[in-house]
This record gives sequence, C-alpha cells and structure tokens, in this order.
Amino acid sequence: MNRKGAHLHPMAWVAWLVATLGLLVTTRNPLYLVLIFLCLAIVRAVIPTSAGEAWTLPLSPLLFGALIVPSTSLFNALSIHVGDTVLFRLPAWIPLLGGPVTLEAFVYGALNGLVLTGLFAAFTLVSVALPTRALVRLIPRAFHPVAVVVVVALSFVPSTLRQFQQVREAQAVRGHRVRGLRDWVPLFMPLLVGGLERALQLAEAMTARGFAGADEPIPASMRALVTASLALILGGWLLELGWGQEAGYLLMALGGVAIGYVLWRLGRQAPHTTYRHEPWHPRDWAMVAAAAVALLPLLLLPLAQRMSLYYYPYPALTMPAFDPALALTMLALLAPAILTPGSTSRPAPSVAPDTSYDSV
Repeated sequence: MNRKGAHLHPMAWVAWLVATLGLLVTTRNPLYLVLIFLCLAIVRAVIPTSAGEAWTLPLSPLLFGALIVPSTSLFNALSIHVGDTVLFRLPAWIPLLGGPVTLEAFVYGALNGLVLTGLFAAFTLVSVALPTRALVRLIPRAFHPVAVVVVVALSFVPSTLRQFQQVREAQAVRGHRVRGLRDWVPLFMPLLVGGLERALQLAEAMTARGFAGADEPIPASMRALVTASLALILGGWLLELGWGQEAGYLLMALGGVAIGYVLWRLGRQAPHTTYRHEPWHPRDWAMVAAAAVALLPLLLLPLAQRMSLYYYPYPALTMPAFDPALALTMLALLAPAILTPGSTSRPAPSVAPDTSYDSV
C-alpha cells in the first residue's frame, strides 16, 4: 500500500536512471562496471519492494546476465577477428566466421554483455521500486494510451502463469499426466479460454471508459519539427564521434529539447485526469543532485581526464586504468539506498497489486 510520501518521486527515479544509463553506455572499463553493478546490487537489496513487482517479467538480472554475457562473448569472438592472443582458428572458407578467434574479442564481447545486463538491471530496479500507477505516469502524455496498453499486457503475464498452475493442478487431481504432445491440449485449452475471457472483459471496461476514442491527427508542423530534431541529434552524434567536436553534444541537446517540446504539445491534446498528485520532497532534490554528480564526469570533464572510462582490449589485453575521483562520483548511484524512506527495513509485500490507473 503506497501512502502519500512513502517513496521517492518517480521523476527523481528517472534522474537516477538517466545517470545510470549514461554511465553504463559510456564506459567499457571492467573496474567501473563492477563498481556500478555493486551500487545496483546494494540499492536493490536495500530499497523496499513496491507493488510494481507484481507485473515484472519473470526474468531476474542474474539470469539475464547468465544468458546474454556468454552469447555476446561468443558472437563478438566469432565475428571480430582482431587481437594478438589467438585461441584457435576457424577455416577461412566459412563466411563471416572464418579466421582467428582471439581472447581480446571474447573479453570485449563479455564487456558489452555486462553493459546490457546493467541496463536490464537498472530498468528492473526502477520497475520494482515504483508502483504501476507511477510507471504509467512516467510515459509522456502523448503516449499515455500506449503506456496503459503495455502495462495491461505485462499484467497478464503473472495472472496467466497463475492460471496455468491452477489448470495443471486441477488436471493432475483428475489423473492427467503429460506423456506426449497431445497431453498438453487439456492444459492449454482452459488457459486459452480463460485468457480470452479476461481480455474481453478488460476490453469492455476500457471501451466504457472511452479508451477507444479517436485521436486527433498530428499537425504537419510537429512532424517537421520531429524530423529536424532527429537530424540535429544524428548530426551532433556524427560530429562528436567522427571529429571529436564538443559542439556535437550541444546539437544533440537541442534536438532532445525539441523532441521534448513536441511530446509536450501532443500530450496537451490527450485528455488526462490525475486524481492523486505525487508530492515533491527535499529528498527528491537530493536524488536529482546525486544523479547530476554521477554524470559530472561525462558532461564537464575534458576528454583527457575521462579517458579511463574508455577501455579497449585490442590489440592486446592490458590492465584498465582507474581514476579514484571518477569512481567516487559513481558512488552517487547509491543515493536511492540512502534516501528511500523505510529502506532499512523491507516491508511485507502487499496482498494485492496496485492497479489504480489514471483516467484516460
């Protein structure tokens, strides 16, 4: 049960998430990645679990990493034939895969897999920390109908799993045993019928609330502004990547602000009623300040002082550099563990998930 002021503001969590994603996307230094993972693990262990966990997909970050890290390591090693430490060679006549398989390619693929795992862990942590209603509100109002549809679809996952367990137990009481492909039919048919019934009931309820109303067309001026914004972002990215010009960040920032303006204008066309407003507390400002501190190395320091963030094991493996000052700023990612109310004692999970959505 989420009482007023019982958790951090959703936008404060967004600031923390932006800082975490920015660090993960930027660095490939294994020492910094381990530090970021340590911060994520501490935050996940300390913060109280919200009702948002009721619809989280049944895949933990640990399992995700166990699947993705070996996959990215193998893919990079078989497709990138660069490095001094050759493990073995594949015949040259094999398309794309033929050539030397190096240890350096394995390591860099593993680092990319760790980054993907960190991204998944960060999003999972936010979904666990916030209730479903707050997650829906994070979506721009222009995409609010899409957000409701996605949340409703995700909420069907745990209910479908529970129904499958109930059907399997009921069939087992009747003496049903799964011995072949045909024996799965008595399990899936009740599951399919129950899912269709729930979907029809939900569709009728949402239609009665006017969810299926016609949307206003997007003005041509807004479409042109989106196109220009994407061109600014792409041009700034190419300018920074190809020529190392700091002005590329300014172009990307201008493009992002323009897209935010378009979303705000389109959101004003979508009818939306908020029954309960999230209060903003001083601890939320502290969360935003901590996120800014974590991002300071990426935004303010010159390239020479943040070179330790960029690690490439080619052509030979070397010990990655480590800057204690940069590591100290990354520790600001621990802010949720310190600022979340009740983080020292994890409350008991609520009986029913929070499914109160705003009017659309």
